[in-house]
Amino acid sequence: MPFEVVETFFDGVVKVIKPIVFEDHRGYFMEAYRADLFKELGIEEPFVQDNQSLSRKGVIRGLHFQWDPPMGKLMRVIRGEAFLVAIDLRYDSPTLGKWVGIHASEDNKLMLWAPASFARGFAALTDFTEIHYKCTGIYNPKGEGSIKWDDPDIGIEWPFDNPILSEKDAKAMSLKDWLKKPQSRLFHM
Repeated sequence: MPFEVVETFFDGVVKVIKPIVFEDHRGYFMEAYRADLFKELGIEEPFVQDNQSLSRKGVIRGLHFQWDPPMGKLMRVIRGEAFLVAIDLRYDSPTLGKWVGIHASEDNKLMLWAPASFARGFAALTDFTEIHYKCTGIYNPKGEGSIKWDDPDIGIEWPFDNPILSEKDAKAMSLKDWLKKPQSRLFHM
């Protein structure tokens, strides 16, 4: 099988996936996604949109999520290195507000899958870090949210302080503020 789940979190809902890479003197080849094999890994949601971002070292993007339509993301680093993060936003979950982070790079080729009920983000650890996202929902700015990167109630251990942020991410809400919104009840276990 060209994919292996090397680690899971939140009772198997969030997955770290490692592809099989075929390398030789010319370079390498790998399958980055295959619907039938991802279904065997328990990821059955159809991907409907691909996104890609480029960030310089010190940038944090996130913590983003979307409820309308619900958007899960499969994230991978195609150039550079990043600290990929997922936070449980499931209102009725015993792990609500808990996070997981992995170091992913163009060298280790690890991918992080987190369904729609999780916020996601990353810290760029190198200049020219490129992230590719496969998304299960079409982007809708009226159905999206963002949690503050340094929310003390979450306590993410980022690899650096004083990140470079977008204006939107700098003004993101706290987890407590998100949980006061009626939309927060849409994310369930």
